Amino acid sequence: MQYVLLTGGAGFIGSHMMDGLVENGYRAIIIDDMSTGTLRNIRHQSANIFVEFYPGSVNDMAHLEENMDNVEYIIHLAALPSVTRSIEMPLRTHEVNVEGTLNILEIARKYNIKKVVFASSSSVYGNTPTLPKHEGMVPSPLSPYAASKAAGESYMAAYCAAYGVPTISLRYFNVYGPRASANSEYGAVIPRFIKAAREGVAPCIYGDGTQTRDFTYVKDVVKATITAMQSDATGAYNIGTGRSVSLNELARTVLELTGRQDLQPEYGEPRPGDVAHSLADISRAREAFGWEPGYTLEQGLKATIDAC
Repeated sequence: MQYVLLTGGAGFIGSHMMDGLVENGYRAIIIDDMSTGTLRNIRHQSANIFVEFYPGSVNDMAHLEENMDNVEYIIHLAALPSVTRSIEMPLRTHEVNVEGTLNILEIARKYNIKKVVFASSSSVYGNTPTLPKHEGMVPSPLSPYAASKAAGESYMAAYCAAYGVPTISLRYFNVYGPRASANSEYGAVIPRFIKAAREGVAPCIYGDGTQTRDFTYVKDVVKATITAMQSDATGAYNIGTGRSVSLNELARTVLELTGRQDLQPEYGEPRPGDVAHSLADISRAREAFGWEPGYTLEQGLKATIDAC
């Protein structure tokens, strides 16, 4: 059985990645400082002997080294998420997202790791008008969070070139699904919309709602990540659906699926750092490691609502 170090494994995406690794016959070694993760996300695997959880930070090199026995792959999800939070906390965002990523690469170099998979973000593209976004475009980050992900990608490429560490950066596009939190000001739009509908409250849209997003179901992201890890591909790849939807249309769909068509969205001021439109060109991932998304937006929303 192959061991995978999974940073950020108690988070929303990380906990689903843990499940995917177990389902694919891997042993998951989870490192998470619990700043945004929660034990609730991983409790269902607590009795599984193929899952080990070690509370700690990617900024603690000694702690990382203590848990590297038998590890062959690293999936690096740990980060301080959210564009909004990064604008409020740029130094902390850099510390966790950039310095923490550099620590992971040093560990990978020292222990001859077979592959490092880095969770990047569609936010690296910024507001460049070209749609769909493709990997040949020059990154144009609008927030410290986006800049930290672009920096992480650069370090991944540099360690691959300078030291021969196999690395791949996956630019996730607007991931959603069960376990995503709506209980903080940084909550993603889909869990916030679902929570509002459940509570009989009008969902809030920041801006006029015409902005578009390529929403990607978390199980598709898990499949893409594990497939990329198993492949020989290196470099940066978009992970999305190749289809986008406006926030106005998203709100209508969520309200229909929750039976709350009586509610209408309310609108607030646009948030700094948010991009206007996002849509992934996923042809490069398709060609490099044969990945295709399996969920439509409606299928993913239904699964998410059913899990609430």
